[in-house]
Amino acid sequence: MSVSRSDPPQTFDVTTYRAKWVLPISSPPIENGFIVVRGDVIVKVGRQQEFGHDIEGKSIDLGDVAVMPGLVNAHTHLEFSELEKPIGNPGMELADWIGEVIRQRGQTISTADTIAKGLDQCKRSGTVLVGEIATTPWLGALDISGETEGDTDSIEVIAMAETLGLSSHRADDKFALAQSHLQRWGEHAGISPHAPYSTPPELIRRCVELARRTDSILAMHVAESVAERELLMHGTGPFADSLRAIGLPIDETFPWSTPTPVIDLIRTLAQAPTALLVHANDLHDDELDELCRHRHLSVVYCPRTHHFFRHRPHRVGELINAGVNVALGTDSRASNPDLSLWGEVQFLLNHRQDLDPHLIFRIATLGGAIALRRENVWGNIQPGRRARLIGIPTSANQVSELPNDLASSNPFVVVPVRN
Repeated sequence: MSVSRSDPPQTFDVTTYRAKWVLPISSPPIENGFIVVRGDVIVKVGRQQEFGHDIEGKSIDLGDVAVMPGLVNAHTHLEFSELEKPIGNPGMELADWIGEVIRQRGQTISTADTIAKGLDQCKRSGTVLVGEIATTPWLGALDISGETEGDTDSIEVIAMAETLGLSSHRADDKFALAQSHLQRWGEHAGISPHAPYSTPPELIRRCVELARRTDSILAMHVAESVAERELLMHGTGPFADSLRAIGLPIDETFPWSTPTPVIDLIRTLAQAPTALLVHANDLHDDELDELCRHRHLSVVYCPRTHHFFRHRPHRVGELINAGVNVALGTDSRASNPDLSLWGEVQFLLNHRQDLDPHLIFRIATLGGAIALRRENVWGNIQPGRRARLIGIPTSANQVSELPNDLASSNPFVVVPVRN
């Protein structure tokens, strides 16, 4: 909206927040830190010495908390948000679990209320941005731009249309729905060729081309399990058995006509403007090397879902060290007890001592924002970013004490930074 010469100048309330610790993410933690917010935008961050007694606007002392940017949940399936517990049993074969999920889908109907319930769960855990795999037509109940009028703590969603189909008829129907989804939701939409076991190479290529034409984000489940690799390379194994059991025409698609299906898939996805490789539980060395060649690709790691299936240890540390952008996701209530992204952070702090804790905080915030192309809005505490912050109670007196303290601080408090 333009402002005419006769309009009064716009003014925004200014608030200065003080906290025992501020974790900007893009720079080292600040002890006794201050954050100046004008309206809902951060305008200044620093130490007490830099502010002195010149505190702008209203002053709020948050006390003994560590302040972080709002969290980014880069991978969800909100249609399962009504589930009280995960489907199946821990450690079960992924292919068998997917059969159970298909049966569950046949018994329940996803509604706008279900999706809204899932978003509320995400929001209550301090999440500000969600990457959703959306069953089309999308039934999201709120303005997914995150700018709902009067809602001071709405959640932003990038909803990626799930596209799959081993039969040409099914594939064409889902692709047409994906096209309509992108047209309707614009920059807050993306496309998701579901997985190699459900999406033939030709449909994957069509999705990539659509993402290129529309400059859209693309996400795909990749290298989820050893059984997936066996299906792609040999057309055999648990996935082949499960797909045949539900009557799908797998002999027309599997095995793929390449000796290196995962590398070839990475190269195909790399033709999209931005692509998220979800899970990546079963990457081989040459595949990790291929990932490193494409800096616009991100891996989304879902720690508690990974643990539910008892996969071998995830190579997340190697990915980060190799320069691959890594984000965190909760996946769905079908494989996770809740949709708390902070629960994923705490799981890693308590179970992956090989990882630098401050890198864990980064992949839970800035890593996800980069993956979803929103790093100019979310992901760190610096001037120009949206001021949607979280506060975690802490008694830490040294930076080295923060990880252990935050690993046991639950729940954390969402900081209300708007006036």
